[in-house]
Amino acid sequence: MTKKLKNDIGLAVLRILPSAFLLSHGIPKLQKLLGGDFQFADPIGIGPTPSLFLTTIGEVICPILVIIGFKTRWASLPIVIVMAVAAFIVHGADPFGKKELALMYLAVFVVIMLLGPGRYSIDKK
Repeated sequence: MTKKLKNDIGLAVLRILPSAFLLSHGIPKLQKLLGGDFQFADPIGIGPTPSLFLTTIGEVICPILVIIGFKTRWASLPIVIVMAVAAFIVHGADPFGKKELALMYLAVFVVIMLLGPGRYSIDKK
């Protein structure tokens, strides 16, 4: 197996698995939004409904785009923003263990933004 092939497979795994895991956090928010329940935190002062809507985009729509590798670098940006808000504002005063997951997602999606999707993506077809 060549180094290039290993890198492309590694980028695909890095892109697909964390995005799929992030969907487990976003789908309940999507269901909440579709069910008309707009109660949500307002960490940046724009209101609970816009906060829920933007978080849902960052945790459902964008991860799906990253999974398929479509506009991957741009799709990673909203995820990075949502995870930065979660880590530094929502869980800012919490112990490290409480913000660790958001920081892990933040790190992964920053790497995806920097490296791109790799060969196994719609972006490269």
